[in-house]
Amino acid sequence: MASDLETKAKEAFIDDHFELALHLYSQAIQLNPKHAELYADRAQANIKLNNLTEAVADANKAIELDPSMSKAYLRKATACMKLEEYQTAKSALETGAALAPAESRFSKLIKECEERIAEETGDVSMQMPEALAKNDVPAKEIELDKDQPNLEIEAAPPKPAYRHEFYQKPEEVVVTIFAKGIPHDCVKVDYGEQTLSVAINAPGKEAYHFQPRLFAKIIPEKCRYDVLSTKVEIRLAKSVPIHWTSLEFSREVAITQRVNVSSVSASQRPSYPSSKPQRVDWDKIEAQVKKEVRER
Repeated sequence: MASDLETKAKEAFIDDHFELALHLYSQAIQLNPKHAELYADRAQANIKLNNLTEAVADANKAIELDPSMSKAYLRKATACMKLEEYQTAKSALETGAALAPAESRFSKLIKECEERIAEETGDVSMQMPEALAKNDVPAKEIELDKDQPNLEIEAAPPKPAYRHEFYQKPEEVVVTIFAKGIPHDCVKVDYGEQTLSVAINAPGKEAYHFQPRLFAKIIPEKCRYDVLSTKVEIRLAKSVPIHWTSLEFSREVAITQRVNVSSVSASQRPSYPSSKPQRVDWDKIEAQVKKEVRER
């Protein structure tokens, strides 16, 4: 049955029916959840539909089930490049190239990643001193016009199995998922340059997936997580010590830089009353008095 669904999914994909292909691959995975090929192919369908974090999660699952599958690394790299996570993409491509040295796409995409990384490094080195010398950039506020007609209300998405929240320090963001009594081996956490993927598959409980694109970039190798008795705590190392106004990325929000107090110019500093004696220009006062006398 799963093989029939896989065949139909491949046919739908070839015919550019990507949503149907995604649906059929998902059905096949339910019947055969240990088949790495299905996850790699569903990742490709997700890429076509621009479901990029889902594509990365599928590629990671395929790699977990079959670390020797070169196309799973290619799928992961493709999705990461679309997310502008070039370091993660390059790492996946290098592993894939080692597994399939005859595949020219790996070397071509590695070169593209290196060019993008060089561009990003140059931009950051030029922009950061200037950005940190400025005051906080306020997040863009979105206000509703009271005179506008009411917008159509969409159906609320299904409530997730577990609640999550986050707080931050200058150097890290701590994400807490309130999942009680979950065995450590039922929790899978993956990090990208600007993505987080959390999967909780506990026996007898609904599967939980949390795959946000993050507000800003992180350092994956410095991130870690702990599975505690009442929660899963994930520590994300910030790539740049900026203030996150939200956990998830949004094009509507400007990144807020830290205030560099020492850079504020003297002209911008507030003036305060002083008890220090000030110099009085008596000649000026005398001239002013004489002028007033003449005018009387």
